[in-house]
Amino acid sequence: MLSIGLTGGIGSGKSTAASFFIDHYITVIDSDQIARMIVSPGSPALSHIQAHFGDDILDSRGHLNRQKLAEIIFLDAAEKKWLEELLHPLIRKEQQRQIDSAKSSYVVIEIPLLVENQLSETVDRVLLIDCPESLQKERALRRGKQSEQQIDRTIAAQASREQRQEIADDIVLNNGSTEAMRKQLEKLHQDYLTLAELTLAEARRTS
Repeated sequence: MLSIGLTGGIGSGKSTAASFFIDHYITVIDSDQIARMIVSPGSPALSHIQAHFGDDILDSRGHLNRQKLAEIIFLDAAEKKWLEELLHPLIRKEQQRQIDSAKSSYVVIEIPLLVENQLSETVDRVLLIDCPESLQKERALRRGKQSEQQIDRTIAAQASREQRQEIADDIVLNNGSTEAMRKQLEKLHQDYLTLAELTLAEARRTS
């Protein structure tokens, strides 16, 4: 099945794009949601993380303290690598399970850190929701969930706009209205439906 990796920086409009595909009856797989699921209380992955980082990595309810973990791996590349080697295979396994069970013509996998984690080879095409960094910051501030300092740090830690553009197969510029972005997505949706048919025909021919 044709898989589309949906990515973009903070405040770029990934969630709006994901909603567009859902409205068009396309299965959207949320990699962040999977990442949260596989470290839920009682999971083997959480037990490994607890054994590695200590009991302080859990909050008072026994859930993973994601903010504390993020602060640790932000400062320590070796710990970041250890965590990625533990979680990435589990995330990919669950993604594949969801792809295999999807009923839509193609699937969209929302992967915010697709470029940073070098995951472009795990999907058939990369769709970038793109906008200037100044607009990313403005939108993120408008949400009110993070301080300006936290947003600046997030943007600095993520891939640059140019790095995302280099790896993208398709780019939707989201620097105007939601309607303008949806028009771009509508064209891509039709292209993906055609490509999905060709992909399925090729798979049948070679099977």
